[in-house]
Parts: sequence; C-alpha cells; structure tokens
Amino acid sequence: MGRLNGVRGQTKIRPLRHEIQVGGWPIVYEVAGEGEPVVLVHGLSGSTRWWFRNVPAIAKRYRVYLVDLPGFGTMRSLRRRFVLAETATWLSEWMEAVGLERAHLVGHSMGGYVSVRLAASRPELVSHLVLIAPAGVPAERSMLGHLVPLLLAAHYATPAFMPVLVRDALRMGPITLWRAARDLLAEDIRGDLQNIQVPTLLVWGEKDPLIPPAVGDLLRAEIPNSRLLLLQRAGHVPMFDQPKNFDAALLAFLAGELVGE
Repeated sequence: MGRLNGVRGQTKIRPLRHEIQVGGWPIVYEVAGEGEPVVLVHGLSGSTRWWFRNVPAIAKRYRVYLVDLPGFGTMRSLRRRFVLAETATWLSEWMEAVGLERAHLVGHSMGGYVSVRLAASRPELVSHLVLIAPAGVPAERSMLGHLVPLLLAAHYATPAFMPVLVRDALRMGPITLWRAARDLLAEDIRGDLQNIQVPTLLVWGEKDPLIPPAVGDLLRAEIPNSRLLLLQRAGHVPMFDQPKNFDAALLAFLAGELVGE
C-alpha cells in the first residue's frame, strides 16, 4: 500500500496503479488498502478522481479498487465506443480479470445504474451494494430539460469539486457525454430492483436537483433489504460534498450496522 505524507503530519493513502488486459484492451486501475474488496464506480462525465476524498478512510479497513469506465478518465482514448448497455458486463469481466470473486460495490449516479445491473444479473459477485443517487429511473424531462437541474447540481456542489468536474468533462469530450446521457435517460432499472439480493444502502444529498431524493423513496420500497440515508447540505455528489459523513455511513453499513431508515 503506497503512502505519502500529508498536511500537518497527517498520513494519506496513495492508491497504486496497475494494468491488466480486459477483452484485449489494456486497462489501468488503482488499488489502496488491505482487507475485503470495495469497488468504487464513478458517474457520468466522472473518473476515479471523484473518490479521492473517500479513499483514505475506506482504505484503512478495506482494499479499495478504482477503475475508469470505458470512455471516461484514463479510458477516454480507448478505441472502443462507449455502450452503456454493455458496461455492467464489462465491469464484471474486469472484476474477474483482477481476481475479485466477490466485492462490496459502490456506485454513483451512472455508476449506480451500472451497479444495479451488475448486482441483479450477477449477484454472486456482490457482497453489499451502495447506490449514491443512482440514475436509471425515467424522469419526465428531455435532454434539454435536464439542463437547469444540471446547472443547479453544479451550484450546490462543493467549490473544490468544480475543477474536477470540468477537467473530466473536457477529457471525455462532448460526443461521449451526449451519447452516454442520451442512453442513460432511455434506461429503466425498475425491473431489476426486486432481483437485488444483497443488503443495499441508498445515499442521497438532500439538495440533489438532478436525481431528487424522492427517487430514493421509490428505490427503497422496491429493493429488498434496503435503507435510505439523506446527507444534509449535500447535492448530487454527496461523497465529495460530505466525505466524513459519507465515509462513516459507508463503513458502518459494511460492518453490518443499521444506517439510514
């Protein structure tokens, strides 16, 4: 486990980079910590960088795996078109390639959609499921209709998040962003919810204008053995907005404690 000295004598955990072949393509991923595996799956226009505030706390108790989905982050230049419907299968192939027979899966927004699909289709791969404002529940809004909520989500985000968001959006490019958003809006995960067999924690920022907390109530009613946690003063990226509260809730949930309602 790599480490570097932090501010004021604190020690921060630095994930170590690895490379592996998946489907004939070289895939770079990062690992930090020791213990049961936890896989962090980023959202639309995101990358592994969206989790950097959370890795140190989680990696003190677990072995954390971070990977960019095809078309995003370090995978932006992969000569393979992004296909949302294939991403859950790709993630399962990556897990098998790195030797993960079973892991705790944590997905944000689009990554939550991918995590739902994987947990429903390959339940043997998932120990616990954490869904952070997962996408995939249709809203009565067009692509342009999401523009105002998207701007509001940026407004509610922590100022430190904006450079991360802008850089990752520029790296992926407008074509991939548009295609991924279009495909995501056409998806509906509700048919998969009853097939989720593992303990599930739903996490929402109370100020999320993009995927409102009311969707969390719907998912909690449909997913067996699920609980819902609202984080105050957080928007669509609660793990970045409120990292200490999010990390504490995640660790408690993975330890078997009751979190949320």
